[in-house]
Amino acid sequence: MRFSVPGPRSLAGQLFAMQAVLIAVVVAGYALFTYVSDRNQAEEAAARQARAVARSVADSPSVLQAARTSDPSAELQPYALKVMRDTEVDFITIMDPRGIRWTHPDPDQIGQPFRGHTAKALKGETFDETYTGTLGPSVRAVTPIQDGKEIVGLVSAGIRVEEITQRVQGQLTALLGVAAGALVLGAVGTYVINARLRRHTHGMNASELSRMHDYHQAALHAVREGLLMLDGQYRVALINDGGRELLGVAGDVVGRSVAELGLPAPLTGALLASEPRVDEVHLTASRVLVINTSPVSGGEQRGTVVTLRDVTELQSLMGELDSERGFTQALRSQAHEAANRLHTVVSLIELGRAEEAVEFATAELELAQALTDQVVAAVSEPVLAALLLGKTAQANERGVELMVSEDSSLDDGLLPESLPSRDLVTILGNLIDNAVDAAQGSVRARVTVAAYTQDTEDPEALDDAPELVLRVSDTGPGVDPEHAEAVFQRGFSTKPAGPGGRGLGLALVRQAVHRHEGTLSVSEAGGGGAQFEVRLPLRESGAVAEGVTSGTSVSRGAGGDA
Repeated sequence: MRFSVPGPRSLAGQLFAMQAVLIAVVVAGYALFTYVSDRNQAEEAAARQARAVARSVADSPSVLQAARTSDPSAELQPYALKVMRDTEVDFITIMDPRGIRWTHPDPDQIGQPFRGHTAKALKGETFDETYTGTLGPSVRAVTPIQDGKEIVGLVSAGIRVEEITQRVQGQLTALLGVAAGALVLGAVGTYVINARLRRHTHGMNASELSRMHDYHQAALHAVREGLLMLDGQYRVALINDGGRELLGVAGDVVGRSVAELGLPAPLTGALLASEPRVDEVHLTASRVLVINTSPVSGGEQRGTVVTLRDVTELQSLMGELDSERGFTQALRSQAHEAANRLHTVVSLIELGRAEEAVEFATAELELAQALTDQVVAAVSEPVLAALLLGKTAQANERGVELMVSEDSSLDDGLLPESLPSRDLVTILGNLIDNAVDAAQGSVRARVTVAAYTQDTEDPEALDDAPELVLRVSDTGPGVDPEHAEAVFQRGFSTKPAGPGGRGLGLALVRQAVHRHEGTLSVSEAGGGGAQFEVRLPLRESGAVAEGVTSGTSVSRGAGGDA
């Protein structure tokens, strides 16, 4: 025969069983306590009733007068029976000082000695006791009948214990009914509460909930992506290690409002928004984050779940990819132009104008070489030189002339390893793209780029390390002074949004500049356009010091007319 071992009950089932047992024990204990208490009170009440009846009989003048007669029983027996019926006591015994009964509910007991104690009464005291007499156990009171100081008789009144028990049992029956009703009501309430609890715990028992919590904690801290949970008041309810790292927060932030975390205003606004956000790009001091927010609701706003992904490296790679794509487009454009020139040279040769073909080809070669020589002579750092050549070709396609200022002087090997070329491409590439966008369509559209090093101009600097200065000017409409700070925030743009969105380039520039403890400013250029200037400290010695010594390091003005 096989026996099935029942599995562990759900947490709600365990609580229901425990609460039902607890209610039953409490009700049973209260019933027992009430029964004992009511019995004691009933016995005390019976004793008080017996004392009162006994004293009333003993103080009656007719009783005193009858006690002086030769046959007290003749008058006192009817009187005692009448008082018994009126006061609802079980017996009233009137006796002489020796204890011989004058009255008794059983007439056969008249003339017999009283069963009980009378010593205290013979001393003039009234007392009560529980004693077993002819009617069984009873609670009785004994008091003297006095004529002045003389004791001429005794009175005993009592109530049988059986009668007291019947009174208590009647109360106990009512108590048990109330207790049963309380138990049923408590059980129903407990069942309703635990049914609700079962819905919330999905019928899982305590061990399953504990195991789920352990899995939850392990998964929460294992994922590299950031996870942030906010309550209905937009306070941090939960944050994992990835979220702390991506948001740059430390310490105990649980319970604090999102507005108190010191995050950038656009990011704080996104976290405080009630509507969902999907793959929205935001910048912190050193990272580019993609956030997704989803409200948690169940008839009311209960909170928000926020996921964070770090796309800093991806954004940088995308910037490099855009630059490479620009180079490719520039090469394709140059190849197209070269094909046109080659066709022209071939046509001139076919027409027998060989000398003119040579002159045309030579002039084109000299023009291209002059442009390359100009850029390389000013900026021999290979990454920046390649960037400038590519941007020049792109700008020419859009009808914008891109010039490298004569003041530019940046030798190869000058930049330290702490300033990677990727960040320089991000900074200078976005500044040039922004300037070309602004200058396009203007009269004599032009963008001027200056790149050089100089000694720091900050008198409060801790060291005298040189600075890398990157300055980009354009002939566009310029920047409104009221927007001088807002122009660097993500999402700000005076142009309509394109497929990829706008307002991210200058925000990335500022992020990269701040990451290298540099400065970024915008002002009005000489020709009325905008002039963006970046200053980055070069804190590594060695090649930097030699480069500054051999290169030009004096303070320069803006190159060319903006």
